[in-house]
Amino acid sequence: QPDLVERLISVDIGPTCTAPVSEFSIYISAMKAVKVPAGLSRSAARQLADNQLQPVVKLPQLRQFLLTNLVEVQGHYVWRVNLEAISQHLTDIMKFPVFHKPYPGPALFLGGSESPYISSRDYPEIQRLFPKAQIQHIEGAGHIVHQDKFEEFITAVLNFLPQM
Repeated sequence: QPDLVERLISVDIGPTCTAPVSEFSIYISAMKAVKVPAGLSRSAARQLADNQLQPVVKLPQLRQFLLTNLVEVQGHYVWRVNLEAISQHLTDIMKFPVFHKPYPGPALFLGGSESPYISSRDYPEIQRLFPKAQIQHIEGAGHIVHQDKFEEFITAVLNFLPQM
C-alpha cells in the first residue's frame, strides 16, 4: 500500500536476495552454541558469551549488537530471539519478495561502505522498484550503520526527511 508511505528509508539492505553475502547462518549457529551458567551477573554473562562468540563473530560491535539479545529469565540466560525459528526460515528471511509495481515515492537506500548488502549490482533493481530512490553509502560503516557511524546516519536521515 504505497499510498500509506510518504517516504521510505532502507538501511543497508536492497531489494535482492542477501543470502550470498550474509554470514548470518554462521552467527546463528555460534549463538546457539553459547553456554552461560545460571547465577552469573549480567555483565559476567555477557562477557562469557562475548568470549564464546569471538572466534566466529570477529567484529566487536557486531558481537555487542548480538549480545543485546541475551537476557536473563528466571536466573538463566537465554536469547530473546527465537534462534531455532530464524535458522529454520533463514532462506525465506534472506529473500526479497517479487514485486512488479514500483513504489512511486521518495526512497533512500542508506548503506555502509564496508558492507556488501547494497552493491552496484543491486542498483538496477532498486531503480526499477524505487524510481525516485537515492542511494547513499556512509564511509567506514558496516552493516549496522546506525551503530558504526551514528552521527553520519542521523544526518543522512534528517537530510532525507522533509524540512518542517
